[in-house]
Amino acid sequence: MTLVRRASKNLLLAIFVIFPTAISAIYYSFIAADQYYSEARFVIKAQGRQQPQVSTLANLIQTTGLSAGQEQANEVLSYIGSRDALREIMQRVDVKAVYQKPAIDFWARYPAPWREDRFENLYRYYTGMVEGRIDHDTGLAVLTVRAFDAEDAQRINLTLLDLSEQLVNRLNDKARENAISEARRSVVEAEDRLRSARLQLASYRNEQQLLDPASQAQGVLGVATTLLGEQASLQAQLAVMQRSTPDNPRIPALQRRIAAVRAEIASQTGRAVGTQTGIASKLAEYEKRLLEQEFAAGALTAANAALEQARVQAQRQQFYLERVVEPNRPDLARLPNRLFNVLTVFGLGLCLYLVAWMLVVGILEHSPED
Repeated sequence: MTLVRRASKNLLLAIFVIFPTAISAIYYSFIAADQYYSEARFVIKAQGRQQPQVSTLANLIQTTGLSAGQEQANEVLSYIGSRDALREIMQRVDVKAVYQKPAIDFWARYPAPWREDRFENLYRYYTGMVEGRIDHDTGLAVLTVRAFDAEDAQRINLTLLDLSEQLVNRLNDKARENAISEARRSVVEAEDRLRSARLQLASYRNEQQLLDPASQAQGVLGVATTLLGEQASLQAQLAVMQRSTPDNPRIPALQRRIAAVRAEIASQTGRAVGTQTGIASKLAEYEKRLLEQEFAAGALTAANAALEQARVQAQRQQFYLERVVEPNRPDLARLPNRLFNVLTVFGLGLCLYLVAWMLVVGILEHSPED
């Protein structure tokens, strides 16, 4: 039984500890390729936006939410980790060639031994080599690119920053267009309304043969008032003649003239008021259409002012990407951490060995002795 235990112990030690540790030591010492990290830091700011001076307590309350710049930074980081970003990078950098160099070991090289060379597999590999995050201590966005050559890591990082700046510009253009399009639509509607009101007013003037009913009514009433004065003067002359010279031959002519003036007064008054075709009956509809034209003109003026204000506001709210730390070109590999990885394998193997040895001992103790 002692020989069996000793043989089992040595076998388990070799399987779980010696062989894995030796293999990992050989791999990390002679096979694993160096990996370089290129890091960049940036922030999204708004043009012309000043940070208000607030108290410490107010500042603490405000930091519970995301500012507009942080929201934009999150959008940029989401884009960096997207398939669209990978496609655009591939138009500028041969990503496959970067991660398929012969110097890269088989385990870290793209594609993995158990995967095919497909875009989805490349995207999975890409998300493992590129990381974007927000540093909550500084509020900066941190972009880290890992590659097996320092120049490649820096080049991909620079490309991602260039593409991110283009994304921010596209977002600015879209936001500006969305802000202005509604105001521009209001201007077009106001122009159509004013044009329609003017056409309706012109059509009504042509139909009724009126240029300005109020002015024309005042003119007609002015003529009627003049005729009333003339009628009064003629009636006074007639009264004097009838008292002083009842047989005066001018009396019939004067009476006819008074009748003609009275008829003209009635005609002029009828043109202004008192009939369905009079100017007064047309004035209400004319003023309605004139008021609609004035309202449309005021709405157009307000819409143009709103459009200009929207343009100014959109210009003020534009964001831009400011590079705080440019992508560095590392001169020292950060991975693989060779000694740490070997010790990790050794520790895990030792734990598995102890568990397996306890199971073997339990089995041997409960087995019947020959």
